[in-house]
Parts: sequence; C-alpha cells; structure tokens
Amino acid sequence: MKYGELNLGQIEAVVNKLGGMEGVNQFLRGELVLSQPNRRWREEGGIIYFSVTSSGITGEQWVSGLERNGFKVSDSTKRVLCSADFKPTNGITYEIAVFMGKFFSDDERITKNIRKDAKIRKLITPNAEVACLIREKFFDKELKAMGLYWIITMHKPIKDSEGNLLLLNANRSGGGSWLYTSYVSPGSKWNRSLGFAFVVSQVSSS
Repeated sequence: MKYGELNLGQIEAVVNKLGGMEGVNQFLRGELVLSQPNRRWREEGGIIYFSVTSSGITGEQWVSGLERNGFKVSDSTKRVLCSADFKPTNGITYEIAVFMGKFFSDDERITKNIRKDAKIRKLITPNAEVACLIREKFFDKELKAMGLYWIITMHKPIKDSEGNLLLLNANRSGGGSWLYTSYVSPGSKWNRSLGFAFVVSQVSSS
C-alpha cells in the first residue's frame, strides 16, 4: 500500500497506536522504538526451543479442554489420551527441542534416524503429554512462523486397540487446529515440513 492510499481513519489509527501526537513526535525523534511482540520460542542452529509445564491434566480433561478452546481432537487421539498408557505429570517443566524435517534428506528422514540423532545430541524421549502442552501453547499461526505443518512429539509410541503404534502431534494441515495421531514404525518416513519434539537433558549443578 502506498502512502497516498491511506485514508484518514487509517492515519488516525496509526497516530493512536503511537500514543497520540506526542508519540508520533517521539517516534520521529528516534525516542520511541517499535518492536515485534516477543515470540514464545527461539531458534538456534535450526532447532526450535521452548518450555512447557505440566499441571496434572488427565487425558480425558485434555480432550474436553482442547475442544472447549477450539482445537480439534481426532477419535484416535481421544483413545490414546484415555488409555492407561497416557500418564500425566504435575509441575514438571520440559525444555523442548524441535528438530526441523529439513535436517534430513528425504531418504534419511525416518524414525530410527531421527531418534538416533536426538540421542547423539543427548536429548531424551518426552512424555506423551508434551504433545498436548505443545498444542495448547501454540496457535497455527505460530506453527506457520516456525515453518512447520506438524510437530510430532517423539514419545514412546502408544498402541491403539488394533495394536498399531501411534505418536501424538500438533498440526495445522487438516482444516483446523488439530491434536492428531500418526502411525509409526522404526522405518516410517516423514515429510520435510514436519518438526520432531524431544526433551533437552537437564544437567544438575553441584
């Protein structure tokens, strides 16, 4: 948009955002600096980092809470969350590291290689509840800003009623903001637009 295309209402809105004419004058004098809102994640060396904290929410409570807040929960996800293998914790802060799918070539981007790389970096397998905490923390626009369609939480796979192994994921690619499941095996291939979440090892100080 060119300056000449601004209407009086838009100009007034800009002035108000700057705090009136005094704010405009401060901005022109270089005394007022505009900045983007703080992101709730950071990227270092192509890896995305952020923290989430558990609060003892059960799988059943996650289903109702996420749906109440506008998220979509697939039927397979509900079964995983309500299974005996879903074990919530309370008051644990997880520092999360998310590998970008682009780290791996298309032929090498398979489950066993991703887990092997995480082990070399001394990352640990997350609790399944981390997927829920990630979904609750980030809106789809933030996943998009990360350059990701899905964040796969690389927890210990949970079996469905048919014995299939599943991983939970937060994704924005199915016509809404989903907490979803993905079938997984050691040789499963993944798309480069995905991220893979692990927990950063905690080093205690003496």
